[in-house]
Amino acid sequence: MTAPPAALRALPWQGEITAEPLLGGLSNESWKVTDAAGAHVVRFGRDYPFHHVDRAREVMVARAAHAAGFGPRVEHATPGVSVVEFLNARTWGPEDLRANPERLGDLLRRFHRDMPAHIAGAAFLFWPFHVIRDYARTLRAGDSAFTPDLPAFLSLNAELEAAQIPLPLIFGHHDLLPANFLDDGSRLWLIDYEYAGFGTALFDLAGAASNAGMTPDETDRLLIAYFGTLPDTPLRRAFDAMQCTSLLREAMWAMVSDLHLAAPGADYKSYARENLDRLDAALSQYHSRHGSKT
Repeated sequence: MTAPPAALRALPWQGEITAEPLLGGLSNESWKVTDAAGAHVVRFGRDYPFHHVDRAREVMVARAAHAAGFGPRVEHATPGVSVVEFLNARTWGPEDLRANPERLGDLLRRFHRDMPAHIAGAAFLFWPFHVIRDYARTLRAGDSAFTPDLPAFLSLNAELEAAQIPLPLIFGHHDLLPANFLDDGSRLWLIDYEYAGFGTALFDLAGAASNAGMTPDETDRLLIAYFGTLPDTPLRRAFDAMQCTSLLREAMWAMVSDLHLAAPGADYKSYARENLDRLDAALSQYHSRHGSKT
């Protein structure tokens, strides 16, 4: 078994501890720790300017999410490490999101509505099209293996951005991978707030749908649960474009990670190509439904 780092043992525990690594993260190191007070999750992670990740902002959002009833309690935080309560809950997989689009839509509608009242400090804006453009700058500067593909990525990014329509500003999570949902049997929780900020509801909705591989019927059920009715043609076009955007952003996240991160067992190039393959399928559907040009 992997020995816990000294920084973990130095935290202010109550009595003796046991610690076990939590697997699955692509950019952070997490541990489950049990002491006399109960079970906790310890998360190590530094600031990642290349991913626009600021840990102090992440902790602030995590505390806000707990106050709003969406996330576990933050028990301790110092630069580079946070400790939150361990939830006796099951981590969702893609099949869970596909089976529960109504629960997902209700959760996101409440999260988007309720979170702004609990957010402190300077506002952070997450606009995926800007993120993609900035990732392209980082990839060029780092001489990435994917650099020859950047003109095509940026052209597609511009096409998808032009398909967006004005929508209310909400506070979003912006990293709705299935593993960031926890189900305790009676309620859903959200974890990991690295990319949370003000933005458009469509990125969370599209990201959740595309990351879970939802069918058109499941996606319709998600959108009805969130909006109360099926979207009209311009909104549906914007949503379908945002599903492609979500996959492009995830692929480019992996490309940038390949330059700057080295999580044990992570193959960022393969993850990038996996998302590019999924993007090709989503684009084919998008262009079939809406045409090839904006």
